[in-house]
Amino acid sequence: MGMATNADPSAAQGLSTDPMVVLGTLPGVPEAVDAVRQAVDKLYGHRVMRRRSDEVTSEAALRGARGSAALAGADWSLEEVRRRTDFSADDQARTVGAALRLTAEAGQLLSVWRRSPMQALARLHLVAAGGAAADDTVGRPRLAGEPVDEPMVSVAEIDLPEPPEVTARLDGLSALLLAGTAAPALVVAAVVHGELLCLRPFGSFNGPVARAAERIVLVGSGLDPKSICPAEVGYAELGRAGYLRALEGYASGTPEGMAVWIGHCGRALELGVRESVAVCEALQRGAA
Repeated sequence: MGMATNADPSAAQGLSTDPMVVLGTLPGVPEAVDAVRQAVDKLYGHRVMRRRSDEVTSEAALRGARGSAALAGADWSLEEVRRRTDFSADDQARTVGAALRLTAEAGQLLSVWRRSPMQALARLHLVAAGGAAADDTVGRPRLAGEPVDEPMVSVAEIDLPEPPEVTARLDGLSALLLAGTAAPALVVAAVVHGELLCLRPFGSFNGPVARAAERIVLVGSGLDPKSICPAEVGYAELGRAGYLRALEGYASGTPEGMAVWIGHCGRALELGVRESVAVCEALQRGAA
C-alpha cells in the first residue's frame, strides 16, 4: 500500500480509488473487523447503557487516559489517576495530565477533524502540551533540526522521517481522510494511529496524540459514537513491547506487517470493550 513506506502515501491512491479498502481485505483483517463489531455491539446492547451511558463514557475516558499514559511511561494505578488533582509535579504527572486532557478534548474535535484533520491534530498537541512547553514548536509539525522527545518509539527499529517527508505524508493522510473511505472504522483508525506514531510529527506527545486521533476516528465513524470503547486500555494490557513490534509491522509497509498492526489494534479495542463491559456489570451491581 505504501502507507508507511518512505513514499508519499497519497501515491497509494493510484492503486485504488479507495486504498484503505484494500487494507481491509488483507489476511486476518476481515476477521478482526468482525470480532470488533460483535464486541462493540454487545457492549452497546448492555442494559446499563440504556440509562447510565454517561457514567460509562466518563469511566472509559478515565481508563483510556490511564492506559495511554502507561504506554508513554507513566504507569499509574487507576486509583492514583482518579485521586490526583495536580498534574504538574514531574514528567510522569505531566504525561498523565496530558492523557486526561487529550481524552476530554477528543470528544470536542469531531467537527474540526471532519473539516481539517491537520487542524485537529494541531489542537490535540496544544492540549497535550498544556502550557508546559508553550513555545513556537507547539501545535505545528517539527522543522529541520528540531528534536523529538518520543523515547518509546525511538527504541523501535523505525527511522525518524525528515520534516519534508512528514509534511508530504500528513498531506497524503489528510487527503485520504477528507476524500472519505468505505473501509471499516478499525482499518481507518489503525492507519491514522500508525501513521502518526511512525511520523512523530511533533516534538513531544506524539504517542498520546496518535491514540487520541484514533479515538476521534472510532467515534466519528459511528463504531463507538459514545466513546465507551477505550482501545488505550487494551494497548496497555498487551504491553509496550507488543505495541512496538506491531508498529514495526506498520512501518514496514508490507501487507503482512500492515495486517499485524491492524490486528493488534483490533485486539486492543476488544480488550477496551471488555473493560467497559466490566464497568457496566459493576454499575448494575451497584459496585461503581
